[in-house]
Amino acid sequence: MMDTKNRHRDPESRPIFKSGIFKLIYPGVGIKRWILLGATGIAFLSVGSAFILRRAFDLRPPSYFPYYLEGTIVAVIGIVTVLLGIYGLYRSMGPVLFNSASINSLADTIYTRRSRGRGPRIVVVGGGTGLSVLLRGLKAYTDNLSAIVTVGDDGGSSGRLRRELGVLPPGDFRNCIVAMSDSEPIVAELFQYRFDQGEGLEGHSFGNLFIAAMTNVTGSFERALHESSRVLAVHGQILPATMDSLMISAEMDDGVILRGESSIRGTGGRIIRVMIEPEDATPYGPVVEAINDAQLILIGPGSLYTSILPNLLVKGVASAITNADAATMYICNVAIERGETDGYSIADHLRAIQDHTLTGIVDYVLANDLTRDDLGKPFLSGLVADDGRRSPHASFMLADLADPEHSVRHDSEKLARFVMEVYENSHKSGSRKKTTRPIIRS
Repeated sequence: MMDTKNRHRDPESRPIFKSGIFKLIYPGVGIKRWILLGATGIAFLSVGSAFILRRAFDLRPPSYFPYYLEGTIVAVIGIVTVLLGIYGLYRSMGPVLFNSASINSLADTIYTRRSRGRGPRIVVVGGGTGLSVLLRGLKAYTDNLSAIVTVGDDGGSSGRLRRELGVLPPGDFRNCIVAMSDSEPIVAELFQYRFDQGEGLEGHSFGNLFIAAMTNVTGSFERALHESSRVLAVHGQILPATMDSLMISAEMDDGVILRGESSIRGTGGRIIRVMIEPEDATPYGPVVEAINDAQLILIGPGSLYTSILPNLLVKGVASAITNADAATMYICNVAIERGETDGYSIADHLRAIQDHTLTGIVDYVLANDLTRDDLGKPFLSGLVADDGRRSPHASFMLADLADPEHSVRHDSEKLARFVMEVYENSHKSGSRKKTTRPIIRS
């Protein structure tokens, strides 16, 4: 799927340019222009100083050579002097500061950050583990990420903090912060640390308590997210779908209405539809702005009824996605989720989204193509199957996206790489919204 015709034009495709230091001269990195500007500044400074010194001290040395030859001699002396100075500096400090490993590492860091800063504006809608897996892969390609996160969680540590402190449930936000961060591993591990003892502390994660405390310190949940993201050097922004206190309810196939996310999970019944309370919950302002400005919109992966659809049911979010210029891709889970999508095929997942929102909300459906034999007996009943049904409103794409070490979950690198390939191909063709495409298996 990748364009290989022009690989010879890509500096990284040439062996000599694969060294870290050469990445500093790649187009668009922003180093060469400043070096040239600095050299130009030194030249102007030198010429200006010469004029001042000549006028101040009436320097009129005897002329033994033509003026242009004299100028050349002086310039050469200057260049030699500068080179000698650089050489002396290298002899003194080179072993400490200028070893090749440090230079290459610095060059790689500058190149990577500049590349990600120019990456596409991607909006990801969802919640739970699936969302953080996708974000962990995408942060290698772009810093322009906007994660729109559900606020309906009412169980576990998040639910307790929500009830006791009145804050939005922080669990999914914590996972996104860690997934999108460039912090030291120990800091990420600290944020995910869960207390297993202590009255009042048992069951809470440090990250949840940190966000709750930051909410009180800063005076708002939005500010708490911003400061927490800054502490962990997050790529992009993390946005609550709504600032309203959201309650999720579901109508089951036996007519019973279940209220609360924790009540819906694991009931064993079949969900007919999911609702949110209040029904007229308004989106958090930056959410619609991010959607309108996006170059690619991703829905999922994640729990279909308790993580994905509650975001899309917030007033105006689904219509904003449908009307956006960016292509929208639904990323289907690798495995079914007990109590939510038992027996669902890939097409059933798409149909549920369309039934709850708008028919044309999704342009592409991306799903894993592993067979039942690939998963092994423990997961036979958990595979999301491709039953062959298709929608005229969306193009289906199947690829190997599963984590080889945990076959019922996505591999973050595989998933992000495929998403970016689809984006690049659609971007090059000039077609952002859906076009008729065949199934892709790779």
